[in-house]
Amino acid sequence: MNEFTLNAELRSDLGKGASRRLRRLASLVPAVVYGGEKAPESISMLAKEVAKLLENDAAYSHIIELNVGGSKQNVIIKALQRHPAKGHVLHADFVRVVAGQKLTAIVPVHFVGEAAPIKKGGEISHVTAEIEVTCLPKDLPEFIEVDLANAEIGDIIHLSDLKAPKGVEFVALVHGDDKAVANVHAPRVAPEAEEGAAE
Repeated sequence: MNEFTLNAELRSDLGKGASRRLRRLASLVPAVVYGGEKAPESISMLAKEVAKLLENDAAYSHIIELNVGGSKQNVIIKALQRHPAKGHVLHADFVRVVAGQKLTAIVPVHFVGEAAPIKKGGEISHVTAEIEVTCLPKDLPEFIEVDLANAEIGDIIHLSDLKAPKGVEFVALVHGDDKAVANVHAPRVAPEAEEGAAE
């Protein structure tokens, strides 16, 4: 398992204006940590450290060791607010991970076996790139695999078709929402091409 660490400092200067100053003057990203038995904490982190951490996709679904002024705690990324044009992180939310307590996290989807339906003339649409899961910290998967090797044209792959790793539940399914993850369809240009040939 990858080791992810991030250094942070507590901040007492709160509010939108303070957050803007942090970003502009000190190249810091404001963030908040909550959950577990402790009270929420407002923190700030170096923007370049956050950017470096997020270069690795696995960081989004891994437990991160957050070092806040010498005090370490395990967290996961709950939400990131990004700049609409530049894409850098403006604010982050972290949730504390407590051993033995279930957590909810967003995990990326990895599609495999796509060559098979494409060879049959199908086109694949990825409906989702991530899935919300609930599990114990020790069972948190790095990604959810979606195998399309046996998919046929016209197939829609739903959450219920996926094999959840041991100890992991899909949040949407728990709430009765069997979302589509991907679908295989015939190429959209085919009918027009046939009409042209007939003329």
